[in-house]
Amino acid sequence: MAFLRTARVLPNLTRQCMRVATFQNNISRGYADMSFTFASPASVYYQGANVKQVDVPSFSGSFGILPNHVPTLAVLKPGVVSVIEEDGTQKKYFVSSGTISINDDSSVQILAEESARLEDLDAEAIRDGANRAAQELVSATSEQAKAEAQIAVDCYEALQKALH
Repeated sequence: MAFLRTARVLPNLTRQCMRVATFQNNISRGYADMSFTFASPASVYYQGANVKQVDVPSFSGSFGILPNHVPTLAVLKPGVVSVIEEDGTQKKYFVSSGTISINDDSSVQILAEESARLEDLDAEAIRDGANRAAQELVSATSEQAKAEAQIAVDCYEALQKALH
């Protein structure tokens, strides 16, 4: 019976030991790199770039990512993705939605449905869009139209917040 328990636990222990050995090997080499990829259907902002930190908005709360972050999958909510590059410069992007995956090897991928650099956003167009979305929400008659209008209102609110 003890052999059966050991046989079931051994693969898990082996995986954990491999993970610790790999982590210690990375530390001994001074390895603190984070490979970052960030893209949307219209743009590729980073592809395997080495960055210091990434801050993301998710439905479970906003969080920062540093090298050796715990592996995670999350859904992005409308908001600002902030990237601190190797030289310390910070770049900010608005994302409408998407996914983020943080992997065991310190690689991070963001796939956004839509995105834009903050400096490319037009405050007046956002204000006009927010007004239209609010009017559509008030005049919506079906549940689907109300839901679509509410999503637009939420997105425009996040855009306005990003600019301030």
